[in-house]
Amino acid sequence: MSDYLSSRARRVKPFHVMDLLARAQQMQAQGREVLHLEVGEPDFATAQPIIDAGISALEKQYTHYTPATGLPELRQAVAEYYARKFAVTIDASRIIITPGASGALQLALCCLLDAGDEVLLSDPGYPCNRNIAELLGIKTRALPVSAEQNYQLSAGQIEAEWNERTRAAMVSTPSNPTGTRLEAQSMQALLVAVAHKQGHLIVDEIYQGLVYDADDGTALQYSSDGFVINSFSKYFGMTGWRLGWMVVPENYVSAVDRMAQNLFLAAPTPSQYAALAAFLPETEVILQLRRAEFQQRRDYLLPALQALGFEIARQPEGAFYIYANGSAITGDAFRWSCNLLEQTGVAVTPGVDFGDYQAGQHLRFAYTRPMAELQRAVQLIDQFIQHSKQA
Repeated sequence: MSDYLSSRARRVKPFHVMDLLARAQQMQAQGREVLHLEVGEPDFATAQPIIDAGISALEKQYTHYTPATGLPELRQAVAEYYARKFAVTIDASRIIITPGASGALQLALCCLLDAGDEVLLSDPGYPCNRNIAELLGIKTRALPVSAEQNYQLSAGQIEAEWNERTRAAMVSTPSNPTGTRLEAQSMQALLVAVAHKQGHLIVDEIYQGLVYDADDGTALQYSSDGFVINSFSKYFGMTGWRLGWMVVPENYVSAVDRMAQNLFLAAPTPSQYAALAAFLPETEVILQLRRAEFQQRRDYLLPALQALGFEIARQPEGAFYIYANGSAITGDAFRWSCNLLEQTGVAVTPGVDFGDYQAGQHLRFAYTRPMAELQRAVQLIDQFIQHSKQA
């Protein structure tokens, strides 16, 4: 067997958190206690009304393909969700149901950029966005974003950094790993700046609904020109169901449909029927209680980490992450996170997973575990820090 690898396979960087997760799971199999603050997956089970709808779909043998753009009833339900929650009117024909948000990003990139074209991203930012683009032969340029600019791309950066190869920019709100949001004024300025360059803005809103200190929002309130990606994974708690959606400008619907037919044919049918129950009033009650629980966890973990010596320059307003500067504790956050796991069983994500800018100083803590586990993790981290000082 040949061990040849394509150049694209060699270029894709590893997602270190998955290696940490594999090691953590190996430790658990050996009987060791592991506290998971590394992976961005809600610990809650999928809400029961959604599960019931999925079971019903299987019992009714709703297991055949849907249209490539998704189940018409679900597309309409998403449109009604935007109207109800954000007072935004969107024709259901503009809503494309996809196998996860990653499927939506692939469609957007395939429709907007050719091999050799460039997309601008933020550093720090979610690494798979960069890797998906590069697998398609698209050049990525990650622009450093500081705490002073809320860890978000700015309109000024778009104006200064756009060049003849640039075709699009991508932002996330709330973001992974920082949990920061783009305020209305900043979002509007980005939309204007990208339009001025005759480019496209891709907006990742997969943590929409998990917002704590401000009114929730969407880029669709300000423009119908962007490509807005969302997911049933985070707020709706359907990670393993592999379902997302994208709202596209009307004149791109046909092209996205053709791409979807060829890339994945359709999103999982039982998942789509189950997702219809995600918008029921009884489901919303459950999801809002869970959102409140995430906020309580954040409000505990944030000051607890600061008390241990971590600097948190921006309080996360959404998602379920804290991006902490650990330079007062260690000069190598990656090695520190590996040692922390081996010696205490606490798993956190090193900043190197999210880019290059100040990556060696930062760690991401996910508050996706029950409060008792967060408290235990803080206790163990404190002991680890104190022991390291004495060594």
